Amino acid sequence: MNFATCLLAFSIAAANPSFADQQIVIATTGGTWERQMREHFFDPFTKETGIKVVTVSGTGAENVARVKAMVATGKIEWDLYQAGEIQAASDLHRTLNEDMTAFCADYLADKDLLPDACNRSGVLSGYGTTLMVYNTESFPKGGPSNWRDFFDVERYPGPRALPNFNDPWRVMAAALLADGVEPKVLFPLDVDRALKKLNDLRPHVGLWWKTGDQSTQGFRTGEYVIGQIWQTRAAALKQEGQPLAWRQDQAFLVGDRWALIKNAPNRDNAIRFLRYFLDHPDAQAKVCEALVCTPARNSAAMAMGEAARAMVPTSPEVFDRLIKPDAEWINANTQLLIERWNEWNQQ
Repeated sequence: MNFATCLLAFSIAAANPSFADQQIVIATTGGTWERQMREHFFDPFTKETGIKVVTVSGTGAENVARVKAMVATGKIEWDLYQAGEIQAASDLHRTLNEDMTAFCADYLADKDLLPDACNRSGVLSGYGTTLMVYNTESFPKGGPSNWRDFFDVERYPGPRALPNFNDPWRVMAAALLADGVEPKVLFPLDVDRALKKLNDLRPHVGLWWKTGDQSTQGFRTGEYVIGQIWQTRAAALKQEGQPLAWRQDQAFLVGDRWALIKNAPNRDNAIRFLRYFLDHPDAQAKVCEALVCTPARNSAAMAMGEAARAMVPTSPEVFDRLIKPDAEWINANTQLLIERWNEWNQQ
């Protein structure tokens, strides 16, 4: 190849986004979720487009705090991150992230997508649950069935695990359900009643976890034998061969959305990734089969194995038993919930 040909080839590569030294930066919560996304989305996307996917990881609350700081200073370093479904419906989310209405217009007629899978707040990554898990070796005759059992330390002795990452509504809701509140009148949450119920359980909490990795490691090390954790992490433990079982009864339905940060430095590449994500139901199926989640596309759900499909939280046999949070109330009262939670933790 002569010099002129080499120069032409270099010029084409520099002008073509498939060959240029381009990237997107995605904030994740790390662990199993990131590994699955790397295998089925990030690396294949890079192979097809030449766009490198750089990841940074932190807790959901940490990632939102970083995004908030970036937007405030105008120094945006990331492009995409995972926003919880409840947070994605908040006014704060809309001040930090791009309105995706125009992007979603291309998918309005796509009947294969779950309802509202693409909206102004972002693109649905998947649905899952926060649920109760237990060690089957600790309870060989059968484990707890609901949140009332979770709080019954006499019938089901052993250390508990609960999350503690500035999003306390799930813990409070579990306490209220354990105290006899009916799911249909769960919201608005009675915070005083919830914290009073939690006072009884506090001496039996062996692990207050802040990340999904902590929740899985705590089960392996025996820091808890009954816990409230994400189903994605429960599924990962089960696949390791850990002696674990879970209950969908009164599990909390949650989801995550891809959020595109305002003035993202690699916006065009991020848009390209979102289209890639929506256009690959086979990869969605593989991720959700591994994590036991419900993908954004019906065809992806149908491509999952029968065992995984039976466990996903939106299957008809379990959906009616799930707790659907009141996002509007939670967003309106987030500061109050956090303040009361922090006060209780410091007592």
